[in-house]
Amino acid sequence: MAVLVNADTRVICQGITGSFGAIHTKGCYDYGTKMVGGVTPGKGGQLDANDLPIFDTVEQAVRKASATATMIFVPPAFAGDAILEAADAGLKLICAITEGVPVQDMVKVRAVLDEMNAGREAADRITLIGPNCPGIITPGPKTGSGTSPKDPYTNNGCKIGIMPGYINTHISEAKTGKAVGIVSRSGTLTYEAVWQCSNLGIGQTTCIGIGGDPVRGMSHIDAIELFQ
Repeated sequence: MAVLVNADTRVICQGITGSFGAIHTKGCYDYGTKMVGGVTPGKGGQLDANDLPIFDTVEQAVRKASATATMIFVPPAFAGDAILEAADAGLKLICAITEGVPVQDMVKVRAVLDEMNAGREAADRITLIGPNCPGIITPGPKTGSGTSPKDPYTNNGCKIGIMPGYINTHISEAKTGKAVGIVSRSGTLTYEAVWQCSNLGIGQTTCIGIGGDPVRGMSHIDAIELFQ
């Protein structure tokens, strides 16, 4: 069973005009993710290289592009505020890819998110993946040859972050007809587990890289409970 994201998830990138944000926005877009825009303060009203709209605030992206999830590629000093801005705007899934976020900032972020989630039903809680994580991916069935604009290649899934989506396998393409969920703190070990499973004919439902920082959002237990 896929969790948290699917082909209908509408994703924005906070820090879309930065080098890493731009590169990985294109990677997610090319994978088939519904990228609906990005946020860079002061650059609202412009378009990025993929003709995606840029907004000044996350609230604008939610209101005008119906965003439901975000990935964060902003400098470490601003990542904590970016997470809280996304939460305040009503986004339920936040993937903070940024590495090196100050621990004191994350202590504050966790306290605020825990307070916001208190008393909420599970489906209405804010889920933070990361920081310092590769993100999340739910592979879909591949379609198209990619040989012409009229027959574009797409994975029909959702990739948020920096995972190399080409190594993933949807259950419909798995030789065993089976699929598993994968959760790891390490990005490279996540990729290795996915690669090994794909080579053995085992598909993946959803793969989550929760990050290895001492203060972070989702834990192993949080992720495993989603798959039950």
